[in-house]
Amino acid sequence: MDKIKLGFALLLLIAGIAGFYYLSDNAMVIRVISVLGGLVLATVVVSFTTQGKQFYAFSRESWEETKKVVWPNRKETVQTTGIVFAFVLVMAMFLWMIDAGLLLAVKYLMGQEG
Repeated sequence: MDKIKLGFALLLLIAGIAGFYYLSDNAMVIRVISVLGGLVLATVVVSFTTQGKQFYAFSRESWEETKKVVWPNRKETVQTTGIVFAFVLVMAMFLWMIDAGLLLAVKYLMGQEG
């Protein structure tokens, strides 16, 4: 039975997209509503399947897990961002020095001193 529901949901989604092209002479708002309507109806049909219920449960559990995360405060965020920028600057200078050194070495080996 779930396969039939999923197939019907796919048909609803396809119908919404087909409506977008079928209504090409109408205003863009109506065309977008056609796609959104097909998407909403397909979502409603999928929500009655086993896979839809599992996905909803997974989404709910994921949302609850995000509430358990200890997010950094403003001071910690600014400090961490500053450290990252400083590291990037130091690495850029280091890589520039390596590049310049290799360029000089290649010029020297090719006899293009100058």
